[in-house]
Amino acid sequence: MTTTESTTPVLTSAEQALRTAHLIAADIAAGAVERELNGIWPEAELRRIGDSGLLGIIVPAAHGGPDLPRATAVEVLRILSQADSAVGQLLLSHYVLSQAISGLGDNDPAPRIYRDVLAGAQLGNATVERGTRTSAERRTTVVRQADGTWRLNGTKYYATGTLGATWIAVAARIPDTEPSHGATVFVRPTDAGVTLNLDRWSSFGQRGTASGEVVFDNVVVEGEFVIDEGPDPDPVTAPPSVLGAFDQALHAAVDIGIARAALEDGARFVTTRSRPWFEAGVDNAADEPHVVRRFGELTARLYALEALLAQGAGLVDDALSAPELSRDAAAAASLRVAAAKALAQEFAVEIASGIFELAGASATDRGHALDRHWRNVRVHSLHDPARWKYVHIGNHTLRGTKPPRLGVLL
Repeated sequence: MTTTESTTPVLTSAEQALRTAHLIAADIAAGAVERELNGIWPEAELRRIGDSGLLGIIVPAAHGGPDLPRATAVEVLRILSQADSAVGQLLLSHYVLSQAISGLGDNDPAPRIYRDVLAGAQLGNATVERGTRTSAERRTTVVRQADGTWRLNGTKYYATGTLGATWIAVAARIPDTEPSHGATVFVRPTDAGVTLNLDRWSSFGQRGTASGEVVFDNVVVEGEFVIDEGPDPDPVTAPPSVLGAFDQALHAAVDIGIARAALEDGARFVTTRSRPWFEAGVDNAADEPHVVRRFGELTARLYALEALLAQGAGLVDDALSAPELSRDAAAAASLRVAAAKALAQEFAVEIASGIFELAGASATDRGHALDRHWRNVRVHSLHDPARWKYVHIGNHTLRGTKPPRLGVLL
């Protein structure tokens, strides 16, 4: 293990990263119920993760990072999400952005941002807006000024990861470009004109993510922190990419981490608190044959999700390790991860709900906060529809059609 000038450790192996994640997760999990019941945001937990070196694990070697496998980042996020799903989702965009800015070159924001990440900085996103025809459309604009700086204006919602972030990546458009150009703009929460209204997040799940509103009012941005993405890529002819597969693997990791937490918490409740049904003729609820069988079914579903996620994340690394990224390798990773994400939307929700039919009415007491698992996975799993993933998987099976390149949605 080596260190940066900030004393934040650089975790140089997957084993170190996973060991660190497990140690931190144990402490995070200990306070998860209290934070849920009292509406406490996990700011201290985010700071500890930043100080641990976990945020720098996929920084490229060219920028001083360990460049660990993307599968390691996926597993780290699954571990943290099992401990507290809000923490997992808050850090999801950090890893996506860490991957997205790699290979941009020395004249782009990568050197500065990677240096901050290695010192413990967290990256957050401000992408989606309300009131547009679809969630992919952007009204936020960034306009170049005569002095070479840019001006950013707009309002974002669902800005997950902004809580605790050092840098916020803002999805914007550059007006008066034909065809229309998108841009990613990096700003700091402390910049003049940036206002965080994170308490406007009112979902019944993932409350601790503080995924509220962020307003940008004539924010001055230096040129190096504006990435002109050019025209939107054609979904069929665009160069292959595994950024979307990596993003979706991280999303699946959050859902699957929640499912693991729900199953283990449910099993603990049944074995220590639940009463058996009188017809069963047993002293403990955990000895009822129907309870045992159902736990077996839910566990089998979880095993399948975890295995499929690990396989998909491994395919992302396989694609990136090849001398040249191929369409076939990118498609294989995208399809396998899409299957994991789609099935998690079904199985993880089933697991988080199914524990109540086994634990009984006493498990619904608010003090146990077991309902948080269902609420959290139900909300997060709606990030993008499984129905479209099944369409792309089915088209590949029937016709060999490769999935479209849709940014970070497949």
